[in-house]
This record gives sequence, C-alpha cells and structure tokens, in this order.
Amino acid sequence: MPLIHDMDRQAAVDLLHRLVTVGVEFKLDDQVTRKRLTPQDIRDLLVTELPEQSTGVHDVAQELVDVVLPLCNNEASPRFLGFGHTGADVSALAAGLLALFAQQNLINQSFAAPSATFTEIAVIRWLRDLIGYPNLPVNEVRTVWDVGGVTTYGGTGSNTTAMLLARENIAPGTMHTGVANAERMHIVVPAGIGHYSVKSALEWIGCGGRIIEVPTRGYRYDLHQLEKTLTERRDEIMSVVAYTGDSRTHTVENLRAVHDIARAVRPEIWLHADACWGLMCAFTPELAGKLDGITAFDSVTVDPHKVMDIPYAMSALLVRDPASLRLVSSYSDLIMQEDFAFGQVTPFIGTKEWSSVKLWAMMRAHGRAGLAEMMQRRLITTRTFSGLVDDNPRLLRLNNPDMTAVVFVYLPTGHDPQRPDVDRINDVSHRIHARLLEEGRWHFHQFSIPDDTGRISQGATLRPLRFMGNNGRITEGHMRDALAYVTGLGRAMENA
Repeated sequence: MPLIHDMDRQAAVDLLHRLVTVGVEFKLDDQVTRKRLTPQDIRDLLVTELPEQSTGVHDVAQELVDVVLPLCNNEASPRFLGFGHTGADVSALAAGLLALFAQQNLINQSFAAPSATFTEIAVIRWLRDLIGYPNLPVNEVRTVWDVGGVTTYGGTGSNTTAMLLARENIAPGTMHTGVANAERMHIVVPAGIGHYSVKSALEWIGCGGRIIEVPTRGYRYDLHQLEKTLTERRDEIMSVVAYTGDSRTHTVENLRAVHDIARAVRPEIWLHADACWGLMCAFTPELAGKLDGITAFDSVTVDPHKVMDIPYAMSALLVRDPASLRLVSSYSDLIMQEDFAFGQVTPFIGTKEWSSVKLWAMMRAHGRAGLAEMMQRRLITTRTFSGLVDDNPRLLRLNNPDMTAVVFVYLPTGHDPQRPDVDRINDVSHRIHARLLEEGRWHFHQFSIPDDTGRISQGATLRPLRFMGNNGRITEGHMRDALAYVTGLGRAMENA
C-alpha cells in the first residue's frame, strides 16, 4: 500500500477525485440506504481476518465503494426525517478534505498547528458571540485561557468537561487530590428528558451517578419543584443542568427563571446549559429570545455538527468566564508548554484533528444572513409538517415545537381520548418504527418520553416518532408521502 509520495501523482489525484465524486453522489442520493442487511450479515461480511498480502489501494477503494458504502445510512437523504445531521455543507466538506491533507494537531500551536490554532480561536469566538457571551478584543487574546471555550468531538465530551468544571468549582483541587466528598457533587436535571451524557460524565470523573431528577411540566422544569429541591438539598448540589432544546422534543428551558432560582438558593452552584440543539435559536431574531438568560450560565455546550450541516464531529464547550478553564488545565513541557496550546485545556483529548476548520469554512461562507435564512427555511418545513400531522385524524402531535422537532404518535382504530390504551399505542408505534428500520425506505427517530403535555395520558411513558425539519432537501411532497406511509403501516400493524 503506497504512501502518497510513492504513487504516481496523477494516479493519486485520479483516485481521490473518483472517491470525491462517489461521495457527492452518495450525498445526493434520495435513498436512506442502498442495501439492507441484518447486523449479523454485515458482521460476517466485514469482520474478516487481516490479509497476509497487500490488497492494493485501488482494490481497497473499490471495496469501499461497492461493499461498505451501500450499507451506510445517508442522513442527507430527504427521506431521512429523524435527525438533522446532514453533513452536506459544501464549504465544510471542502475544508474537511483540506484538513485531512494538512494533518494539523491542535494539541500545540507553534509546530503542530500554527494557523489552525487561530482558526479554532476564531470559531470559538463566533460561537460565543452568537449566544451572547462577550469576547475580549483580539489584541487581548494572549493565551488559550483568554479564548473562553474549547472544541471537542461531541456533546458528551463537552458536557463531561462542564461537569469537571462544576466539580472543581465546588471543590477546588479535586483534580489533583481526588474526590474526597462525593455527596457534595450531585447534579440536578429535568426528569425523563435528560441526556445520558451528564450522568455518564459524573461516573467518569469519579463522582458517581449522583443525579437528582426534578419533575417537569411541558418538557421544562417545574419551577416550584426545582426551588423546593434546591432548597432542601442545597449543600449536596454542585450543578444544575438546563436543556436549551432537550434531546427528544428540543423544548427550550426557561433559562432566566432557572438561573434566578438557583442563584437565590446557592450562588456558587455551577449552571450549565446544554444547547447542543438550542444553538439554532441564535441564528435568527425570531427565536433569539428563547435564549434569554443563557449568558448568565457558567457554561454552555453547542454542537455545530447537529445544527450547521457540517460533517462529524464538532462540538464546543463555551464558558462565561474564560479564566475558569484554568480549573481543569494541565500541561507537559514535552509539547504543550506555550500560550496557545489548546492541549492544556482539553481534558481527555491530547492529539486533536483540525475538525473546527469545517465550521470555520461554513460560517465564513454563510455569514449571519445565511444562518438566519437557513433557520427560516427549517422553521417553514417544521410548521408545514406540524400542520400535516394535525390534519391527519390518525396522528397526534405531542409537543409545540420550539425549533425543528415534531414528536407524534399513531392512534389505533377505536382510540378513546377519555380512556386511552397507552400499551396499545406504544405497541403499534414500536412496530411501525421497527418496520421503518427494517425496510430502510424512510426514517423517523423513536425514543421513550413522558407525556408531559397530557395529550394522551399525563405522565404516561410513550414511544413516539420524531420528525426534524433541518434537512434542506425535505419537501412537502416527502412529508406527505412519509406520513401516508406511516399511517398505512399503522393500519397494517393493527391487523397483524
């Protein structure tokens, strides 16, 4: 298998050009997947012994094109309706390709990422500006501790770093001495809609899964119960997490109220906003008011790969006080002892690829006006889908979309709103989703969620389907066809 300098230059260019062409065709394909196999069949096809002899670069490329890629899901398909991770922005794709060749390592600035470090700083500052955090003047940014954020590979990594900051804030020096009193290190989250990453983060950083769940109303904290919980367990709590777009319905929390309650009970509680989805609200004045209060939170997680059409993986943790990152900093004189080495402020990450350049290119290409236009298109798509669900007597919408997520269920024949058969509704919904996955023609997401709006039965656990309006290729025709198909599947499942 030759290195690039061992190949004929034109042969290398031709091979890579061919794969770019294949990749573009994949993105533009209408199909969710070109070929469906069971997990066991895919395992048996791809989990093989390492060959003794070289397969050859052209044969390997052909195998990727003919065998591996047809089994991949295409989230840029207009039939993939359950997520918004299209990875289809051309500027971001181009920058990602260049980053592969440039081979920059964001652990260090001077010799590993001379210019890449500063494009990353620019991106973090743009994200801070979008949500309303202030930035220092450029000439006052003299170290990584002046930037006010770090990039990671996903919301889980960003949320884990936030929990580290919360731990060090409540018990300074724990990073060096170890956890001494974990009973002080509980995290408050909304019941039933929290993201797994927060509890996992607590376990990873040695605090144990000390989660306190507070009841919700309409997929937001019940503020009375929040105040009661914080007051009763005041000395046990190191952080309150608010979802600026929870991972199921994407409902935006009442951030100002959560902040005011927490600060009144115990000012030193670390307030963290998970805005992996809620970053979208910053794109347009129509939704910006939903972020009221977010700048008073100590940290905010955003996930550009979820909401800005850039390829995986790119998340960021932003902090209100840039200097707070010193709480979790570390360095080695081997490669990181310099002012602009991001390796000092990225826990769990040493070597780090130049993933942020994808976002740098995307944001430069679109500008504020382009981001606003993108969000407006998504809102139109989401409102169209909501209307189609509401017009279908066999479907029921469970949420009022704050952004682009519409959560709905199929109502079996004979559904009685006064005496709903929750088990039957969930059984049919589960089987509809299983068939969708098996066939691969359409995709909606599915999860469990409390009926927090009481549209079926208050507090019951439901298994709805979710639509997302982020994909710019989705038309009203796709939405109508998908809902007709779901309705047809529901009727078939009832009779099966």
